[in-house]
Amino acid sequence: MASARGRPRGFDRDQALERLMQVFWFRGYEGAQLNDLTAAIGVKPPSFYAAFGSKEDAFREAIDLYIATIGSAPMRALEEAATVRDGLRAMLEGSVAVALSAKPGGCLLILGVVNCLPANEAVRAHLLNARRKTVELVAARLRRGVVDGELPVDTDIPRLAAFFHGIMQAISFQARDGATRADLYALIEPALRAIDPC
Repeated sequence: MASARGRPRGFDRDQALERLMQVFWFRGYEGAQLNDLTAAIGVKPPSFYAAFGSKEDAFREAIDLYIATIGSAPMRALEEAATVRDGLRAMLEGSVAVALSAKPGGCLLILGVVNCLPANEAVRAHLLNARRKTVELVAARLRRGVVDGELPVDTDIPRLAAFFHGIMQAISFQARDGATRADLYALIEPALRAIDPC
């Protein structure tokens, strides 16, 4: 017997959202078709729409879940480390772990929408906003490094924050291309030289 909203009895929306996140991570927004999404959570299209509203709404929720769970680990590591250098290293190592934690690899925030078709502008903007927040978190940690005397007062924080975010993007794309953990770790030490004294 179906529930009032048309979902099967025992439907666990949180569990379903986690499965949808995995589909979007594997296929991207454009590649994930309705039948992929409904098959992943074991419902028919009317039940999917009753639970999540639309594919776009489901994607936004999946992105928010990713940020709150899997995607938060690198940024937590950045914030919790004793020094800015250790924090940046831990963030990049965490990015490697995330990028290799699911097949075909990479980060959902970076690879969730690749083709940027006009019809997908709203979801692309949602991802762009999430990535900007990541850059802001990196910048905040760098500013703290300046205050703590670990970095020079004339450190170009916006440029460095963009650089380290770019390394995270490189990790994601290279993981998607089949790079190994060793390959990705090899990017970290050269990147950290960006904060070394000249």
